[in-house]
Amino acid sequence: MRFASDNASGISQPIMEALEAAHADYAMPYGADDYTKAAADALDELFEHECASFFVPTGTAANALALASICQPWGAIFAHHDAHVMDDECGAPEFFTLGAKLIGIAGNNGKIDPAALRSTLTDYPRGLVKQVQPAALTLSQATESGTVYSVKKLTELTGIAHEAGLHVHLDGARFANALLKLKASPAEMSWKAGVDVMSFGATKNGTMMCEAVIFFDPDLAKDFLYRRKRGGHTVSKARFLGAQMLAYLNGGHWLELAGHANAMAARLARGLKQVKGVRLPWPTDVNEVFAVLPGRIDKALSAAGALYYHWPSAALDPGQKLKGGEVFVRLVTSFATRPEDVDRFLEVAQRAR
Repeated sequence: MRFASDNASGISQPIMEALEAAHADYAMPYGADDYTKAAADALDELFEHECASFFVPTGTAANALALASICQPWGAIFAHHDAHVMDDECGAPEFFTLGAKLIGIAGNNGKIDPAALRSTLTDYPRGLVKQVQPAALTLSQATESGTVYSVKKLTELTGIAHEAGLHVHLDGARFANALLKLKASPAEMSWKAGVDVMSFGATKNGTMMCEAVIFFDPDLAKDFLYRRKRGGHTVSKARFLGAQMLAYLNGGHWLELAGHANAMAARLARGLKQVKGVRLPWPTDVNEVFAVLPGRIDKALSAAGALYYHWPSAALDPGQKLKGGEVFVRLVTSFATRPEDVDRFLEVAQRAR
């Protein structure tokens, strides 16, 4: 009953086999190999666009380096106040931008409210020398609350940003999971919606460690090779990143992996709704289930060996605040989650009520 994180799962078998094949091969280092080129070409095809794609081993590197490419040290990056870049990257965006300021925007369920974005932007007029200058908007798809922006809402937010002269970054750590929820194409959920650069995640969805920074405007990427190298994220044996990405995309494998994770989360959410005293504060859009549990159920699950995180209650909307003895938790499924583990979790929760 392991629901702490999709990062805790292993590697899908086809991706492991691709790594083994690359291991038996020889290839030029630092990205000058056929695997890296083929993977970049595959991303062009997937997104229906001529992109500038670069591979890095971590999501934090992808986000921080991407943001540094579109924001000067005296710039401002606007993000939801609960976004991963705000709370979970140890200042990496600020470090790689050489000092840019991250500014939180309000919004329920992890989503930026368009009115709140417009209002905040008015507080940062361009050209006022005493303030940081508005430079970038970063959106998470799926969000840190496991919710998903509609394509229409993404387009509205990117429109506000572009109108204010900002570039737009998309944190797509769980891009595949969100894509399946919307039944959209990768192009529709990225550059066609106004995204300039994105972090395309794969590590949470079955690879060992592989993320792509994808620029839909190649001019924004002109210095990225140097920025990545200076930042210590140019991998010597880069073929192993390219091999992972190729196997990940091959035959829609990435969507199969995300589809299973989403299905297991939906199964878990349906079951929890039947447990007396359990509340789900918002819909389960992807492979993350957020739930308010009575204390007795939380204790019973922990005693039975279930692994999951208690989540900050500040993320709850005012009408969902905790009552006496309740705890707020996050449960994450993955491509490796077994139906029997979900059912066992639900059985323990039901018995504890």
